[in-house]
Amino acid sequence: MERLIPFLLFGVFFYVMMRFGCGSHAVHGHHGHGNHEGTQADGKDPVCGMEVAPDSGYSEKYQNREYRFCSRKCLDKFDANPHQFAHV
Repeated sequence: MERLIPFLLFGVFFYVMMRFGCGSHAVHGHHGHGNHEGTQADGKDPVCGMEVAPDSGYSEKYQNREYRFCSRKCLDKFDANPHQFAHV
């Protein structure tokens, strides 16, 4: 039992870092990696409308179009209901 507690604490720490910290961009992408299939993000966050520079924020492809987000919070809102924010 003594060895289980540090293992569980490490697991919680790992989850938090991957979800909200330095590993959070691994799931959805970060700093867009170019133009795929002729699609391009317009630089405007579809959730809040804020302008997002090409070298900052988060990006995600949805229905063959890349969308850029100013923050993880906006990305999560988009993931929860993409058809509400997608401009297809």
